[in-house]
Amino acid sequence: MLKPGSTIGILGGGQLGRMIALAAAPLGLKTHIYCPDRDSPAFQVSDAHTCAAYDDGAALDRFAAGVDVVTYEFENVPLATAERLAARVPVRPGAKALAITQDRLAEKSFVRDLGIGTAPFAAVDDLAGLEAAVATIGLPAVLKTRRFGYDGKGQVTIRPGDDLSAAWAAIGRQPAILEGFIAFQREVSIIAARRADDAFAAYDVTENVHRNHILHRSTVPAAIQAEAAREARGIACRIASALDYVGVMAVELFVTHLQGRDTVIVNEIAPRVHNSGHWTQDGAVTSQFEQHVRAIAGWPLGDARRLGRAEMVNLIGDDVEQWLSLLAEPGAHLHLYGKDEARPGRKMGHVNRLWLDDAAARACAEE
Repeated sequence: MLKPGSTIGILGGGQLGRMIALAAAPLGLKTHIYCPDRDSPAFQVSDAHTCAAYDDGAALDRFAAGVDVVTYEFENVPLATAERLAARVPVRPGAKALAITQDRLAEKSFVRDLGIGTAPFAAVDDLAGLEAAVATIGLPAVLKTRRFGYDGKGQVTIRPGDDLSAAWAAIGRQPAILEGFIAFQREVSIIAARRADDAFAAYDVTENVHRNHILHRSTVPAAIQAEAAREARGIACRIASALDYVGVMAVELFVTHLQGRDTVIVNEIAPRVHNSGHWTQDGAVTSQFEQHVRAIAGWPLGDARRLGRAEMVNLIGDDVEQWLSLLAEPGAHLHLYGKDEARPGRKMGHVNRLWLDDAAARACAEE
């Protein structure tokens, strides 16, 4: 268990690392960011930072010597980096979570082997393999690289009549996975936390809307049946336990509706704090970022209760120019990431809106 004054090492210097650091400070914990990008926004709010490559062994060893625990803000940290650090200092979540979630085929197989539903899938190693996978799974389907894909990168939808060789070329002829198309009603996610002693807490299921493969809006509670929400929570708990996971994670799910019943199936696992959990900063008793800090520090998990209806909207590219009007909007909570340049598709910040439930509203009035 960490004590106040301890230092959390964070691999990755983007907005998620920044918000972890901001959540650690009020708890009396220091942060040290390790990232190769000189303009990392997390550097602005951390106690220390190292700007070095993820394969720089000497820099990693110095980093490990100066921190009490290591975590990461994105799942594409090289596995060798995490393993080197883990030999010197606790790494939470552990390397197992990275190894499985970095490879879409390994991830889907892991979920399936737990008896949890996924889209039908098949490995694709070459064009002949793609042709065989299409014959088995059918079209439409989505071809995804096994590694290094996010926000729609590294994937292409294949429809009947499409040229398979063109699809294979579009993803760079890399090892891939073909996933059957799911006619889902909505996309949802569940943000959950687990400590090393198996203590578990989950936030309410969040409903998500994407634009151009990037998350646009998250709303909570999601418009799904109570039984499906309980199922989502159970799935997150089983996955976290099977991974021996420590920290906050997200499970992205598709909701289908058959014979009057909502059912959820797993789309992806994110072994980190997650964009769809940003609403918790203003809409829950404990934010996902503080919850992550608590979990990796070995502290009691915080209260994950929702304070009311909440909405998070990402500010992508030039959307950030709305900052002044958002500051003037009653009930809006603006979070900017400190990035210098607004580019198309780049996440610059987000805004949370909260509508308190009756109990929370009464408590605020009494204060």
